[in-house]
Amino acid sequence: MIFGSDNMVGASDRVLDALVEANATAAPSYGADPWTIEAEGLLAETFEHDLAAFFVATGTAANSLALSAITQPWSAVLCHRHAHIMVDESSAPEFFTGGARLIPVMDADGKITPEALGRTLDRLPADAPHNVRPSAVSLSQASECGLVYSPDEIAALTDIAKSHGAAVHMDGARFANAVARLGCSPAELTWKAGVDVLCLGASKNGALAAEAVVFFDRKHAVDFSSRRKRAGHLVAKGRLLGAQFVAWLRNGHWLDLARSANLAADQLSAGLARHSGVRVVWPTEANEVFAILPRALGEKLRAAGGVFYEWNPDSLPENESLGKEEVFLRFVTSFLTSPREVSDFLEAAGAISGPEALPGSDIWH
Repeated sequence: MIFGSDNMVGASDRVLDALVEANATAAPSYGADPWTIEAEGLLAETFEHDLAAFFVATGTAANSLALSAITQPWSAVLCHRHAHIMVDESSAPEFFTGGARLIPVMDADGKITPEALGRTLDRLPADAPHNVRPSAVSLSQASECGLVYSPDEIAALTDIAKSHGAAVHMDGARFANAVARLGCSPAELTWKAGVDVLCLGASKNGALAAEAVVFFDRKHAVDFSSRRKRAGHLVAKGRLLGAQFVAWLRNGHWLDLARSANLAADQLSAGLARHSGVRVVWPTEANEVFAILPRALGEKLRAAGGVFYEWNPDSLPENESLGKEEVFLRFVTSFLTSPREVSDFLEAAGAISGPEALPGSDIWH
């Protein structure tokens, strides 16, 4: 009953098979191989746009290098106060940008709203050269609270960002889950809505270690190959990244994996919500469930073999508070999470009495 992180599971069989195939033969180094070239083409096809794509092995490298391409060292990056680049990537964004300052968007709850972004931008001092000015706005899709931005929400935010001269970066560690949930096209969630650069994560959704930095305007990618090399993230056997992305993207495999994870989260969220002592805090829109549980129940679930993490109470919405004998938890499902695993967990919580799966769960594998 593993709900700690979607990083805890391995790769899909298709991705593993592609790696074995790529491993079996010699190929040109540093991304000049057939798999990487095909992966770039598949990305252009998937996003319906000419683009420049660069592959790295970690999300931290992807985000930090992407920001370095659109941010000057004396500028600022605005993001949610709980964004991964703000909280969980140490000082890597500042290091790779040469010192650009991260500024949290004020008054943002589960997602950044246009109103919150506008207020934060308007409050920033503008006495050049004494004050940093925003050169980028970073959005997480899905957000750190498991919420997804619709195309209209993204467009409203990018309009405000660009009216202040800022480019837009998207941390897409769970971008696949957002696409699968919304049922819109990847293009509608990115360049059509004004996103300049996307860090497309595969590692949380069926790959071993594979991330793509995708520039929808090639002018932002000028010298990026040198940035990647200087940072030590140009992989000699680049085919091992390209092969993962080929298998992941081909025939919509990436979205099938994300739908499976989302369905598992729906099942888990619905089951927990039926427990009289549990409050699901945020709508379940991707593959994460955030809930307040009696502390004794959390301990019972851990004793039964459940793996999950306590979450920062500071991220609770204003209308929620944590009682003395309560605990705020995050549960994350993956493409490997089965209906049986979820129902076993819910049975341990006393929420249901037997196996239960949502309609459409036949796509689980």
